[in-house]
Amino acid sequence: MLSQKPRTIFLLRLLQLNIYNLLVERLGEFELTPIQYMVLSILASRGSWSTAELARRFHIAPQSMNEVVATLRRKKLIERRESAEHRRILHIRLTASGTRLLEKCDKAVDRIERTAFKEFSAEEIALFRALMNRALVKFAAREQRPRTAGALRVLDGSMSSAL
Repeated sequence: MLSQKPRTIFLLRLLQLNIYNLLVERLGEFELTPIQYMVLSILASRGSWSTAELARRFHIAPQSMNEVVATLRRKKLIERRESAEHRRILHIRLTASGTRLLEKCDKAVDRIERTAFKEFSAEEIALFRALMNRALVKFAAREQRPRTAGALRVLDGSMSSAL
């Protein structure tokens, strides 16, 4: 069954590409990229994160996340504060304007989801989400095993939280 044509992974990738392109288009109206939107979303779900935690969560290089954070700071959508425990760690939080923009973006993303999944019943969507989360948990468990230098980074947080 897994080797059916077209392969399940191929179909999943096509769906992801189509949805990503819609996100680029719709979020562009708010002058945000999908990664910037996802950072704002995750900050809204769990008050504050460090840049390093965000980089691990999204599987990108810390330098790349620094660029995302710098752009969001310039737009005054986030703010950074010193950690009470470790002065070298800066925690990132949404600003009031970041929260307001995220609410607008969430409405646009809700429309994308409604369009993408309009042929699915509520039960089918719940099942689809549960199956994706189950698959993602497998990857999270795999990534949390000890690794050598240069290997994949550990995924922070619950797979079902935020995004």
